[in-house]
Amino acid sequence: MAGVVKAPGAFAITPHKVSVCILVNIYASPSQISVPFPFSSVSQHNRLGLYLLALTKSCDDILESKLDQLINQLREVGGLLDHWLTDHVTSRLSSLSSPDDLFNFFNELRETLGGPDSGVMEDDQVILDPNSNLGMFLRRCILAFNLLTFEGICHLLTNIGIYCKEAISSCSSYELRRVDDSGNDLESLSEYENMDLNLVFKKINEEMEARKRATEQVSFHLHLPKELSTLVEDIEVFADPKSEHNDKGRESSSYASGELLRDVDPNGGVFLRTNWQIQGYLMEQADTIEKHGSSFTLNAFELTLRQLQKLAPELHRVHFLRYLNNLYHDDYFSALENLHRYFDYSAGTEGFDFVPPAGCNSFGRYEIALLCLGMMHFHFGHPKKALEVLTEAVRVSQQHSNDTCLAYTLAAICNLLSEIGFSTTSGILGSPFSPMISVGTSLSVQQQLFVLLKGSLKRAESLKLKQLVAANHLAMAKFDLTHVQRPLLSFGPKTSMKLRTCPIIVCKELRSGYHLISEFCCEGSTMTADGAFSTAWLKNLQKPMGSLVLSQDNGSRNNSNPFLFFTQPSSIPGSVMQLVGSSYLHRATAWEIYGSAPLARVNALVYATCFADASSSSDAALVHVKLIQHLAVFKGYKEAFAALKTAEEKFLCVSKSRILILKLQLLHERALHRGHLKLAQQVCDELGVLASSVTAVDMELKTEASLRHARTLLAAKQFSQAAAVAHSLFCMCYKFNLQVESATVLLLLAEIHMNSGNAVVGLPYALASLSYCQTFNLDLLRASATLTLAELWLSLGSNHAKTALTLLHGAFPMILGHGGLELCARAYLTEAKCYLSDPSFSVSRNPELVLDPLRQAADELQALEVS
Repeated sequence: MAGVVKAPGAFAITPHKVSVCILVNIYASPSQISVPFPFSSVSQHNRLGLYLLALTKSCDDILESKLDQLINQLREVGGLLDHWLTDHVTSRLSSLSSPDDLFNFFNELRETLGGPDSGVMEDDQVILDPNSNLGMFLRRCILAFNLLTFEGICHLLTNIGIYCKEAISSCSSYELRRVDDSGNDLESLSEYENMDLNLVFKKINEEMEARKRATEQVSFHLHLPKELSTLVEDIEVFADPKSEHNDKGRESSSYASGELLRDVDPNGGVFLRTNWQIQGYLMEQADTIEKHGSSFTLNAFELTLRQLQKLAPELHRVHFLRYLNNLYHDDYFSALENLHRYFDYSAGTEGFDFVPPAGCNSFGRYEIALLCLGMMHFHFGHPKKALEVLTEAVRVSQQHSNDTCLAYTLAAICNLLSEIGFSTTSGILGSPFSPMISVGTSLSVQQQLFVLLKGSLKRAESLKLKQLVAANHLAMAKFDLTHVQRPLLSFGPKTSMKLRTCPIIVCKELRSGYHLISEFCCEGSTMTADGAFSTAWLKNLQKPMGSLVLSQDNGSRNNSNPFLFFTQPSSIPGSVMQLVGSSYLHRATAWEIYGSAPLARVNALVYATCFADASSSSDAALVHVKLIQHLAVFKGYKEAFAALKTAEEKFLCVSKSRILILKLQLLHERALHRGHLKLAQQVCDELGVLASSVTAVDMELKTEASLRHARTLLAAKQFSQAAAVAHSLFCMCYKFNLQVESATVLLLLAEIHMNSGNAVVGLPYALASLSYCQTFNLDLLRASATLTLAELWLSLGSNHAKTALTLLHGAFPMILGHGGLELCARAYLTEAKCYLSDPSFSVSRNPELVLDPLRQAADELQALEVS
């Protein structure tokens, strides 16, 4: 069946599995009753059992831990027993010096397993159920050992010796660091002193020399010939040596390129991996590429994929990984070539999890190829081409009755129309088989988007595609946030309705995605095994205990160990975690638009704290942008630029990246605040270069660049040019139905006319902006528009000072509660001007009414610049 990967085949016995068997034998020793030695309590015993459960499952992953890594994990898990456990494992491994020792060891493991012939047992005796996870692991290990030839057993002995030898070479540095931390625990330095491995190492060296001569003629059981072992050597040469000190993205690329086949015998070969493990590894790397984006090292992983393709030409999913790698590194031609290769060789039947419907043809999935091609065009900034390809994918999906692909294609079209500004879709969505043909093409783009969103959500719910349902709910929330729902029909009876957005509907849609956490198993991947998650669980044992926001003492091992052990992440797929995290990002954006800065900051912090590990690089950069913008508005430029420096070290400042745009925005705001107009104009020019000149691409960046250009002209007192730029920007926002941006531009036009001395001309713009703000619940922007309206009334003459003061006092609660430093300072200054302009007000009688707001404004402006 297409899309279903076969179950694991050969189960190779390795030194790491032997170490795990030793630990399982400690956990369920048949000669002990109640709580086995050396455990002093049931909790200690259960603690090791939980660790072994994850450890045995991780053996099905493509990567296995080395002995030093296993010892480090035991130190984290073992608690007071870590010394005894590590000593026992290492001494038992060192005692395996002959084939007879291995035979005796596996015979002892048989006694650990219980069964119908296990005899009379005590009520509290610990017997391992053969059908349990640990019992099945022991049975697989015993079976794999029994299938080995004598030559294979000798080979296993050699690998056990190398396994121990590598641990000794890396042990000394760790122990020295541990001495520095504890200061008193000197006994741990002798951990390996009691290991009598001289005889074993002598045999190892002899066999290693013999293997050099023999591997050219004979390939040992479960090993590759010598010429194929160059895969690992090549990878190690081209791996980035500085990856250990770089950010998370570079660590992941080093992981991908340097540890693909890490169980290496340097003088022989590498252990073979099953098709299940390779497919799981490729899926894991695909998620890593999508998560880290361009920070994922291109060349090192490309080398790994080439070697995999050379070793297994039938593994066509390698082409798809090469496509993803080139896609996120903006290599259009290589991405297109590898995408065509993937579908040419596999016809799209390898690597996709959902099963085709019964009526679907067996010659391939042309509709999935079109879907991928459309998303690729969208990624590279070709929206019209992407829309044409996705419309063709809708047609093919309908012809092949592939409802699942049709649902995902409709969701992709909705995302395209939502992210990219289209003034019209005539000639594209109006073609035969178009998703909009049933309702006609006389609707506006936003109305078409609304119809598509409703249809996509309904189709996903009928097909029970839980993740797609959650994604559609988020898209509906985003649509309802900035659009007023109007009747689609222009004739017939009309019901009275309020032309306003509804925050309650937005919150309802956002909460609908939370149910995905409990329902994700319905859409689980057929290629997702417990091994990859268990490996991540084990690696997480050595990470700091959460964010510094929650814990200030991450260095205390004794205090953090119990909490760290029981707060490991759950096995929720990364795609599900990304969707749930996206709901918090949408919440933060919604509260920003509505004007509640504290709630926006809280939701951004929740995302950064709870979903940072599962977030993509773009989402992680977005949440950093939100938090840094909050610092700039409420704490001042100094703290914002300090945080920006940290973000620049974490994310690559490539062209059009969010961090680079944020840096230019902060530079422009500070330059305007300090009166450096030449610098402000230079920054505007750089933003204009980043904004694409292609229609319907980068609408948000286009709007931002034009808005800042107009503000720069206003600061330079070039009022006519500033008004022309702002008017042109408003026309573009109105054309593409950018309502929130339209309110901001109208307010800017009011400010331009006020500063040019035409306050009467500016009043209609301010009132229009207030109308927009009321319609879309833009509370903070509405308060800012009210402040501008008060300034306009004040500009009309001193007779209107009381009217301006009344308007200002009405906006004060929102401004002082949620406004930034500059907005608050501007409100205080306007209040002082109102008092001074009022003919009935006497400064000599009430000087504090003027001095107090002036002091407040000075404090706010000083905090904005100095702090």
